[in-house]
Amino acid sequence: MRIACAILSLLLPFGTPLYAAGNEIATQNSLSMDDGIRFSCRPDQLKNIESDFDLYLKVLKIDASLVNKKTDQANANVRYTLNTPSEDSNTLNLQSRAVLKIKNEIVFLPDRTGKYRKLSVVSKKEILLALLQHGRLTEFKGDACAINALKDHIGIRQNIVAWSEKLYWNFPNGGRAQWNKKYWIHGTPSLKTPLHESIADVFLNQSKYSIGCYVGAKLLITQGILDYYTRIKQDPIQVARLEKRLNEDHEVLENIEPSGMWYFETDFKQQEINHPGKLVRIEYGVAEKNFIPGDWIYILNTDPISHKKIGYEGSNPIYLGNNKFADYYNDNKHAYSYQQKIDEVYQWRNGVFNRTRDAIKIKTLLPQEMESLSKTPGNGGLMTDVRVFPYYFGHEKLPALID
Repeated sequence: MRIACAILSLLLPFGTPLYAAGNEIATQNSLSMDDGIRFSCRPDQLKNIESDFDLYLKVLKIDASLVNKKTDQANANVRYTLNTPSEDSNTLNLQSRAVLKIKNEIVFLPDRTGKYRKLSVVSKKEILLALLQHGRLTEFKGDACAINALKDHIGIRQNIVAWSEKLYWNFPNGGRAQWNKKYWIHGTPSLKTPLHESIADVFLNQSKYSIGCYVGAKLLITQGILDYYTRIKQDPIQVARLEKRLNEDHEVLENIEPSGMWYFETDFKQQEINHPGKLVRIEYGVAEKNFIPGDWIYILNTDPISHKKIGYEGSNPIYLGNNKFADYYNDNKHAYSYQQKIDEVYQWRNGVFNRTRDAIKIKTLLPQEMESLSKTPGNGGLMTDVRVFPYYFGHEKLPALID
């Protein structure tokens, strides 16, 4: 099995803490007691929202008894949450909860021949139920006070997952990345082809690419969004807006995510905390085991020795739903479970960079050790409490990019 992937980051000298405990951004920006989905709208909008939301539940075959609604007339908002205990924030096991009746959906993605291949992916139903679960708040306000904003958001998340399901890129293993020269020049898209075609080629001709998973995560986010508006919505105006935004700094794959995603790094500059991402926003202080399909997450390798090995500073998976995280190199039959992903990053400190060759070095983790590693780096674990996910394109004014 090929070795695992990690973020492309600055290496720290031996002995340097790998988590900046003083950067308590997650605490400062953590969510209020509100969670689930909240629509903060004008009173005249709320009436339509409530009726449209009820209809959407029926379309997705979600029993209304599974969802709680709380209307706050004074503040002109309505909030929906999953009918689970307030302390239940786990979304990994939603599909195994029989009462929710969740099944995958079939989608079709184009291949390099122009034909379509069939994939079984996370359902829109599971995505909505994950959004409704406790542990974080997803808010729609202003121009996003419409059920179509929620539908597009769920559609984009599902499309990101779809393109994450069957990956087999090559891993550079400390060497230089490799790109299909027909579409790319050292990681910069060729001007000879439309941007969305260059991005799509990374997925249609995967064997011609050798990339780390930091770049892989950014490409998945970009492909999922561009393809949604190019192929599914067939909205050339929105595609043009997105391509213009991606090209604004002449480096398409730079600044896809907000700078604040890396707040825990010891070399993080506080003045960059408000630098927005081109395509995704960030939520801090998300509860443990709370992941919504299409989320980009980060697992930090806190071991000072193995962290110095290029490609093993941490891991950048995309959550696929049903307790699956993307496997960019088909090392584990295209997906890792949550437990496998935590274990993978932990075992690097034991010199396990190939689980077949280095099998003798694997230290089996006890259940209580796995639970401990599920906590944030500041609390002795590996899992950061940030989640990065798409804007509400076409339903909100995107933040201006900062040079």
